[in-house]
Amino acid sequence: MPAVTKGKVLVSGCNGFVAVWVVKQLLEDGYTVRGTVRKDSAIPYLKDLFKSYGDRFEVVIVPDITKDGAFDDAVKGVDAIEHLASPFHMHADDPQELIGPAVAGTLSVLRSALAHGNATVRRVVITSSCAAVLTEDPDLSKARTYAEGDWNELAIDDCAQNRRGADQASKYHASKALAERAAWEFAASHRGEAMFDVVALNPPYVYGPWMHDVKNAEQLNTSMFAFWDAVIKGNKSMEELATEGQSWVDVRDLAHAHALALQRPEAGGERIIVSSGPWNWQDFVNTAHALEPSLPAGNTAYDPKTAVYHTSFDNSKSRRVLGIEYRTMEECTRDSLAQFKAKGWMWSVAV
Repeated sequence: MPAVTKGKVLVSGCNGFVAVWVVKQLLEDGYTVRGTVRKDSAIPYLKDLFKSYGDRFEVVIVPDITKDGAFDDAVKGVDAIEHLASPFHMHADDPQELIGPAVAGTLSVLRSALAHGNATVRRVVITSSCAAVLTEDPDLSKARTYAEGDWNELAIDDCAQNRRGADQASKYHASKALAERAAWEFAASHRGEAMFDVVALNPPYVYGPWMHDVKNAEQLNTSMFAFWDAVIKGNKSMEELATEGQSWVDVRDLAHAHALALQRPEAGGERIIVSSGPWNWQDFVNTAHALEPSLPAGNTAYDPKTAVYHTSFDNSKSRRVLGIEYRTMEECTRDSLAQFKAKGWMWSVAV
C-alpha cells in the first residue's frame, strides 16, 4: 500500500495519554485529525488544547467502541485510522472486562473501515503493546530479549484456564495479545477486499510528559502514576528498585512512531516494537536524583553496569522501517519532573 502522507486521520480515544500526543504529532505534520471520545465532557478541553490548529481538528462522540457499527460515521472520508482506544488497568475481576472491549473495539473499527471507509482509508495503525509480545518469567535472575515474532501465549492460556483466578497482569496482557491477533486475522481474511493495510505498533511502558486532562497525580494514567509513586514518592523497597522493571519508550517517540507508520510505505502489514530500551526502577531514580537531588536516592548500592534487565525488546525493526531515533532516559525524566514541579506534585511529598 502507498504511504498516507497527507489527508484526514481518525484517532480513536483521542483524549488518552498517548492519543493526545498522536493528535499533536499528526497536526504538526500537516494532517487533519478527527478524534473520537466517549463523552461530550471531554470535548472542551481538547478543543482548547488544539485551538491553534483551527478546523483541522474535530471531535466526534463514539460512546461504546465495542458495538458493531460504532465507528460507521467516524470513518467516512478519512484516509487513515490510528486506533488507540483500549482499556488499561490492573484491577479486573473477570479477564473479559479487558479482553472483551479490547477485541471488540479493534474489530469494530476495522469492520467500519471496511464497510464505510473502504473507498478512502488506506492504512489502519493498531496500538498493541509489548504485553502481547513478552512471556513473563517469575525468575528475576534471568534476562531475555523479545522480538516481533514472539507472542504472549502464557497470558492467554492463564486467562483461558484460570479465568477470574488468572494473574492480574495476564488479564491485561491477554487483552492486548488477543486484540492484536484479531486485527491480523481480520486483515488476512479480507485481503483483496479491504483497500487498506494494517500496522501494529507494540510499545512497552510509556513514560514522559502528559497533555491530556489530569487534575491531580492520582488521575494520571497507569504508567505515569507508577513513575510518580516509585521515583518521586519513593514507594519501592530497595530490592524492588534494583530488580523491578521492563522496557520503556517516551510518549513523544511513540506518537512520532504512529505518524511514521502512516508515512513509510514499507510499514504496511508490519508488526513493529517501539522501545527505547530496558530499565529497572533504580535507573529512573538515579536519573531523577541527579537532576533533582532532593528526590529520593533509592538503592545507592545499585550498579547499572552489573544490573540484570529482566525484559528487553529488539527495537532494530523500528529503526530500520520507521527510521525513528529515541529520546534518552535523562530527557524523558527531566521533562516529566519539570511538569510534576509545575503542577506542585513533586514537593508535596516527603523526600
